[in-house]
Amino acid sequence: MTRAEAWADRSRLRRYAYEFLWFGLKQGWACLFGGLMLALIVGTFLWWPETAPISRYDFLVVGAVLIQAAMLAFRLESWEEARVIFLFHVAGTIMELFKTAHGSWIYPEDSLLRIGAVPLFSGFMYAAVGSYIARVQRIFHIRVRRYPPLWTTWVLAAAIYVNFFAHHWLPDVRIALFVATRAAVRAGVVLLHGGPAAAGMPLLLGYFLVALFIWFAENLGTFARAWTYPGQAAGWEMVSLGKLGSWFLLMIISVVLVSIVHRPEPEPA
Repeated sequence: MTRAEAWADRSRLRRYAYEFLWFGLKQGWACLFGGLMLALIVGTFLWWPETAPISRYDFLVVGAVLIQAAMLAFRLESWEEARVIFLFHVAGTIMELFKTAHGSWIYPEDSLLRIGAVPLFSGFMYAAVGSYIARVQRIFHIRVRRYPPLWTTWVLAAAIYVNFFAHHWLPDVRIALFVATRAAVRAGVVLLHGGPAAAGMPLLLGYFLVALFIWFAENLGTFARAWTYPGQAAGWEMVSLGKLGSWFLLMIISVVLVSIVHRPEPEPA
């Protein structure tokens, strides 16, 4: 590290490149759970043998359980974090049961380890988001400037979660939820201390960037036919940008759930 920093300090361009590389490596380490899950999804799509004794979806369930066990065994996650991540699993599975029943998307392959039309590996994809948020807060020693009162974030998260279900019968109020989210966190700044130098980023931009990368991962997941949307029945096509908004709102729920174990810490005085 000393030699690398000395090399980076020789010019401003090298320093920027070094900071960017360091940031990327830390982010990759933070999303270890999600990255391994995505590798399993794409890998089994490309190389799954037709004569395998279990279904691909069941293998993904076993793989996800082993990843979670390894994360705990090697202390990459704490048991306290794992309990909160389990809430992601439960909340995600409930949403999956509801959405598949209403035809929002389907899981086209057979499996034994499932609840109704939902294979059990799907809950781990939501858990991967929770794992990332919990780990990135520790890895970057995140502090927040002007974070809104916690009770307002819980009310907002509850409204977002209800709307994911209620818009099937009532008017979709996601535009109002976007406005409320902006009003709540527009002044917030997240401070990252995981690299050689601290860096600040508006909270709204941070949430959007994470949602964007989840949307990229969703495109890979649907390409690998882990699940498919109605428009992808005849062949794969890019997931609509409208889903990006859904992931942005899900970020609010995710951050609020993780705040159970990692309360947003204010900037040091």
